[in-house]
Amino acid sequence: MTAKPDEIDLHGLTVDEAIPLVDEFLHKARKARLLRVWVVHGKGTGTLRRAVRDHLTKHPLVMRCSTAEAWRGGDGCTQVDLNN
Repeated sequence: MTAKPDEIDLHGLTVDEAIPLVDEFLHKARKARLLRVWVVHGKGTGTLRRAVRDHLTKHPLVMRCSTAEAWRGGDGCTQVDLNN
């Protein structure tokens, strides 16, 4: 799988594994001056999605986050808009 600078895939990770990776990803995105990124967490039981979204809503680099459009993964992906 080719890594995309505007997307991180957390499939198969636990919350404890995923959160530090999300932080690192957001800092790299900020350094690359990206304004919008996507966090792919899958649908599953919703545990990872809820934890990631909760973390994102409190993150200082995040302006807002929301469910991605259907073509980007819908409930299995979170769209993140970064602060300017």
